Amino acid sequence: QVQLVESGGGLVTAGDSLRLSCAASGGTISRYNMAWFRQAPGKEREFVAQISRIDGRIYYADFVKGRFTISRDNAKNTLYLQMNSLNFNDTAVYYCAASLRFSGVTRQEYDYWGQGTQVTVTS
Repeated sequence: QVQLVESGGGLVTAGDSLRLSCAASGGTISRYNMAWFRQAPGKEREFVAQISRIDGRIYYADFVKGRFTISRDNAKNTLYLQMNSLNFNDTAVYYCAASLRFSGVTRQEYDYWGQGTQVTVTS
């Protein structure tokens, strides 16, 4: 089964950018529907973006449209999330997730998860 390791989080100022990476091992990400979720303190884990394994179709949560970009590099077996114009509400632990069967927006549809990377945005 695939193992996922996120990196790239950190402490930034509002308006800054970050690029998160999710390195996969034990499986090739081209076989999986891949997604990013996030969880802020005291809140439920929420969907951020996903990319389909079949046709590369991409879907974003409304709150990140125009600011975040999800992409995958199959040669590097890595998923990315480019985050621009960060604001305080983007503060959360960001998780990447993989699913063989589904490409939806609910956490229940994803079978494999990384450990998360913290993103903190200060004003």
